[in-house]
Amino acid sequence: MCLAIPGKIVEIDDTKEYATVDYGDGTRRKANISLVDVTVGHYVLVHAGFAIQVVDEKEAQETLNLFREMLSMGEEV
Repeated sequence: MCLAIPGKIVEIDDTKEYATVDYGDGTRRKANISLVDVTVGHYVLVHAGFAIQVVDEKEAQETLNLFREMLSMGEEV
Protein backbone atom coordinates (compact mmCIF):
# COMPACT_ATOMS: atom_id res chain seq x y z
CA MET A 1 0.00 0.00 0.00
CA CYS A 2 1.26 3.47 -0.88
CA LEU A 3 0.70 6.42 1.38
CA ALA A 4 1.09 10.11 0.56
CA ILE A 5 1.17 12.63 3.39
CA PRO A 6 -0.08 16.22 3.04
CA GLY A 7 2.12 19.09 4.10
CA LYS A 8 2.63 22.81 3.61
CA ILE A 9 5.50 24.25 1.57
CA VAL A 10 7.36 26.61 3.92
CA GLU A 11 10.58 27.18 1.98
CA ILE A 12 11.89 26.54 -1.52
CA ASP A 13 15.63 26.23 -2.07
CA ASP A 14 17.61 28.18 -4.66
CA THR A 15 17.55 25.32 -7.18
CA LYS A 16 13.72 25.33 -7.17
CA GLU A 17 13.86 21.51 -7.03
CA TYR A 18 13.51 21.01 -3.29
CA ALA A 19 11.28 22.49 -0.64
CA THR A 20 10.93 22.24 3.10
CA VAL A 21 7.52 20.78 3.86
CA ASP A 22 5.80 21.24 7.24
CA TYR A 23 3.67 18.24 8.23
CA GLY A 24 2.53 19.79 11.51
CA ASP A 25 3.52 19.20 15.12
CA GLY A 26 7.05 20.42 14.39
CA THR A 27 7.83 17.84 11.70
CA ARG A 28 9.61 19.32 8.68
CA ARG A 29 11.37 17.46 5.88
CA LYS A 30 12.82 18.22 2.45
CA ALA A 31 10.86 17.04 -0.59
CA ASN A 32 11.55 17.12 -4.30
CA ILE A 33 9.06 19.49 -5.98
CA SER A 34 10.11 18.96 -9.61
CA LEU A 35 6.81 17.20 -10.43
CA VAL A 36 4.50 20.03 -9.31
CA ASP A 37 4.18 23.78 -9.78
CA VAL A 38 4.16 25.24 -6.25
CA THR A 39 5.05 28.29 -4.23
CA VAL A 40 5.52 28.84 -0.51
CA GLY A 41 2.18 28.35 1.23
CA HIS A 42 0.84 25.66 -1.09
CA TYR A 43 -0.18 22.28 0.33
CA VAL A 44 1.07 19.14 -1.40
CA LEU A 45 0.87 15.38 -1.09
CA VAL A 46 4.33 13.87 -0.57
CA HIS A 47 5.14 10.24 -1.38
CA ALA A 48 8.64 8.75 -1.19
CA GLY A 49 10.21 12.20 -0.92
CA PHE A 50 8.41 13.66 -3.95
CA ALA A 51 5.56 16.17 -3.94
CA ILE A 52 3.14 14.45 -6.32
CA GLN A 53 0.03 16.64 -6.17
CA VAL A 54 -1.12 20.06 -5.00
CA VAL A 55 -4.12 19.94 -2.64
CA ASP A 56 -6.18 22.64 -1.00
CA GLU A 57 -5.62 23.53 2.65
CA LYS A 58 -8.98 22.18 3.83
CA GLU A 59 -8.36 18.75 2.28
CA ALA A 60 -4.82 18.66 3.71
CA GLN A 61 -5.98 19.56 7.22
CA GLU A 62 -8.80 17.00 7.13
CA THR A 63 -6.35 14.27 6.14
CA LEU A 64 -3.83 15.28 8.82
CA ASN A 65 -6.62 15.28 11.41
CA LEU A 66 -7.59 11.73 10.37
CA PHE A 67 -3.97 10.59 10.77
CA ARG A 68 -3.81 12.17 14.24
CA GLU A 69 -7.09 10.48 15.20
CA MET A 70 -5.82 7.09 14.04
CA LEU A 71 -2.56 7.53 15.94
CA SER A 72 -4.38 8.51 19.13
CA MET A 73 -6.61 5.42 18.88
CA GLY A 74 -3.49 3.26 19.01
CA GLU A 75 -2.44 4.95 22.24
CA GLU A 76 -5.76 4.05 23.91
CA VAL A 77 -5.41 0.31 23.31
